[in-house]
Amino acid sequence: MCDEHFEEDLAKYMRPGMTRRQFGALSVGAGMAILLPRAADALDVAESEVTVKTPDGQADCYFVHPSRGSYPGVIVWPDILGLRPEFRQIGKRLAESGYSVLVVNPFYRQKHAPVVPPGANFADTATRNIVMPLAQALNATTHTTDAKAFVAFLDTQAAVSKTRKIGTTGYCMGGPIVMRTAAAVPTRVGAGATFHGGGLVTQAGDSPHLLIPTMKAQFLCCVAENDDQREPDSKNVLKDTFGKNKLPAEVEVYKAAHGWCVPGSAVYNEGEAERAWSRLLATFSKALA
Repeated sequence: MCDEHFEEDLAKYMRPGMTRRQFGALSVGAGMAILLPRAADALDVAESEVTVKTPDGQADCYFVHPSRGSYPGVIVWPDILGLRPEFRQIGKRLAESGYSVLVVNPFYRQKHAPVVPPGANFADTATRNIVMPLAQALNATTHTTDAKAFVAFLDTQAAVSKTRKIGTTGYCMGGPIVMRTAAAVPTRVGAGATFHGGGLVTQAGDSPHLLIPTMKAQFLCCVAENDDQREPDSKNVLKDTFGKNKLPAEVEVYKAAHGWCVPGSAVYNEGEAERAWSRLLATFSKALA
C-alpha cells in the first residue's frame, strides 16, 4: 500500500508550523481552508451526485461539468481516504478548465462516500482500520470492470464529447487504477495522470506497468520524492516501457512527499502541487484535443 510509510515521513514533510498534535486534530474545516485557485477564465459548472451501474453494484459518484456544451470526459480516482470534499474540489476545478469530470467512490461495494468521518486522517489507527480493508478488497479485476463501467457512463452523458478522448487521473492508490483504465478501454482513453501513485511498478505478474503495450494514452506520472527514494528504479522502468511502446510520457520526481497534491493534507505542498496541476492541464490539452 502506498501509504504504509506515512508515519515515518510525517515529521519531515508536514506543512511548516504544524505540530504532530495539530495534525492529529486536523478537522475538515481546517483541511478545506486550503482552497484551490480559481482560474480567471474558469467556466461556470453544473454539479450533481450520480449513481453508476457496474457489474458489482451501484457506484455513488460526483459528476461536474461546464454548464453548456460538451467536453472531454475525465475519471478521477481518489486516494485511500476516498471520495470526500477535497476531491470534489479537485474535480470542480478541472471542470472549470473545460472537462466533464466523474469523481468516483472506489469503495462503493462496501460503503457509500464518505467512507471516513469529517476530520479523519491516515495517521489515526481508527482511520486506517476503516480504509485499509476497503482498499485491500480491490484488485486488478475490480479496477478493470469499474473502469469500463465509468467510461460507458461518461459516453451516455450529453456533457461529454464523443469525438474527443477521455482522460483519467489518480492519486496514491488511484495511480494503478489509472493505468488499468487506460488499458481497459484503449480506444477511448487518450490521457492518464498519476500523482504520488503507489504500486505502478511491482514484481507481480499483474503489475500495472506491464499493461503499457496495450495502451494508446499519453501519460503524466508525478512521483513523490520519498516514494522515489524507496523505489528509485520504478521511474526508469516507466520511462523505458513507455518509450519502447512509443507512448508520450512525462515521468518526473517532485520535491515533495507522498500526498503533496491533495489540499488539506499535512504534507500539501502548494508550489509543487500547482506545478503538477499545470502539467496535467498541458497533458490533457494536447492529448484530449
